[in-house]
Amino acid sequence: MFAENRNTILAIVLSLVVLLGWQYFIAQPQLERQQAALEAQQQAAQQTEQGADAPQTPSLTNSPQQSGTSSAPAAASSSGTLNRDQAIAQTARVEIETPRLSGSINLIGGRLDDLRLKDYHETVDKSSPTIVLFSPRNSPEPYYTDYGWVGDGNSDLTLPGTDTVWSVEGSPTLTPSTPVTLTYSNGEGLVFKRTFSIDENYMFTVSQAVENTGAEAVTLFPYGLIARNGKPETTGFYILHEGLLGVFGEEGLQEIDYSDLEEDGPVRPASVDQGWLGFTDKYWASTLIPAPGSTFQPGFSYSAASNYFQADYLGTGVTVPAGGDAETSSYLFAGAKETNLLDSYESALGIERFELLIDWGWFYFLTKPMFYAIDWLFHLVGNFGVAILLVTVAIKLVFFPLANKSYVSMSKMKLVQPQMTEIREKYADDRQKQQQALMELYKKEKINPLAGCLPILIQIPVFFALYKVLFVTIEMRHAPFFGWIQDLSAPDPTTIFNLFGLIPWDPPQLLMLGVWPLIMGVTMFVQMKMNPAPPDPTQQMIFTWMPVLFTFMLASFPAGLVIYWAWNNFLSIAQQWVIMSRQGVKIELWDNLGATFKRKKPAPEDKS
Repeated sequence: MFAENRNTILAIVLSLVVLLGWQYFIAQPQLERQQAALEAQQQAAQQTEQGADAPQTPSLTNSPQQSGTSSAPAAASSSGTLNRDQAIAQTARVEIETPRLSGSINLIGGRLDDLRLKDYHETVDKSSPTIVLFSPRNSPEPYYTDYGWVGDGNSDLTLPGTDTVWSVEGSPTLTPSTPVTLTYSNGEGLVFKRTFSIDENYMFTVSQAVENTGAEAVTLFPYGLIARNGKPETTGFYILHEGLLGVFGEEGLQEIDYSDLEEDGPVRPASVDQGWLGFTDKYWASTLIPAPGSTFQPGFSYSAASNYFQADYLGTGVTVPAGGDAETSSYLFAGAKETNLLDSYESALGIERFELLIDWGWFYFLTKPMFYAIDWLFHLVGNFGVAILLVTVAIKLVFFPLANKSYVSMSKMKLVQPQMTEIREKYADDRQKQQQALMELYKKEKINPLAGCLPILIQIPVFFALYKVLFVTIEMRHAPFFGWIQDLSAPDPTTIFNLFGLIPWDPPQLLMLGVWPLIMGVTMFVQMKMNPAPPDPTQQMIFTWMPVLFTFMLASFPAGLVIYWAWNNFLSIAQQWVIMSRQGVKIELWDNLGATFKRKKPAPEDKS
């Protein structure tokens, strides 16, 4: 009888592998991750109060050196670290105001260190604060970008540094239609200009120009850097990279964890003329993008003394002739990782593989097309949840011939069940002859005993691809379905243990068992009961309790994924019912349900 239930057993084994892997890689590190984030925040706060050194300026060698112009952050207030608003108010600034961004450029250092994303909020509540991307050095969580020049080492030029006070030339506010130019004269014949411009979304263009009024030519090397103090809190999921990353010519994508930089030291890929580098979070990113075709030296580093992580590049030397000028420019992306927007930047600006700023995962060839399908349907129906249901139907239609063949083969196996039982009884003591006789029977009746495995195997990559779409794409963040599901990327917020909100009590996470996980569990239970019950009591117990286990485990998964699974179960039940009925096979559902809930009679007592 084991062979008759191999498909169900295979499904259970594969599902257990998925769930146990989730438990090991996700649930178990949760507590450790929270503790590490807390320690990192405390460390960052302590170092800010003590006046940690500034990040490192890229040097002409392949190892970073401390800039002589760097200085400590402003002193903390008597109450401790300055809050973000206080840190911003300390210095003169140029405002940034675009349809999707707000913030400011610090005139001390000419840094872009204040940026908020207008379209995104911290919670589903639209009145909650907007997302903060960049923050000043003396705030609780410093994160900013800086640009400048490095000399060739043969002269003692005074170059703009982290304490340089820049002046504003022209417009006092950066908007998509009004660039902002900052100027600084070193008093030695060099005038530096830094111009920021921005589009309607999240792409900055940063131009650096030098005017040389002196008597000799000078050679300077442009650089850009993004610095981040302390480890940010990450999701810690093994299926998602959060940290430093870049694409470098033929080397392709490089992903570097915060812990790798701490333990292994700086990473200096070879110089390239195509690529980008920066930081990525789950939904947000900041990346330096040298002009495509210009050679640059990328680098990643970590300073234990200042607790700064850094992504930087050093460009090719620019010679500024006496009485002349020179200019170089690059791009800076700072915003939300919207799929279509990244694709458009890759195409319009020639940014190599910019789409990889989103971690599409191993099943890239499935994940991204699935996102496009869901997104296209969303624009038709106006609801991502409905789009997921429609994509599920489409997947069922695509694989219908395969599923139909599988269910037909399963039906034929049930029809020849008496013959299979007879063979097992006839060759009970000879396993080899038993298998030979069974294979002859399968060949005669044109039955593929492994056909039932195919729909299960197909569902695994589809499941992971959809999980990836729901987990990493910002389009799914805070996307509502209907009723109580206001965020498809978050778990179902209801739970049966407080009667779905009727009792004023917030159960622990383990008991958050919502409506959709229950629906999923019921449909899974029904689907299992459509097949004959195995004779082995252990197998019967596994099949009975497996839906219960899955219900609790999937309760913490994104609601969109649970809705997909429940809907897929329902479609599979309907499909299996129709096909088996057409094959003249008895549906075992009602008999199995009756046997499951029927109270067993106690064994008769021996009166002898």
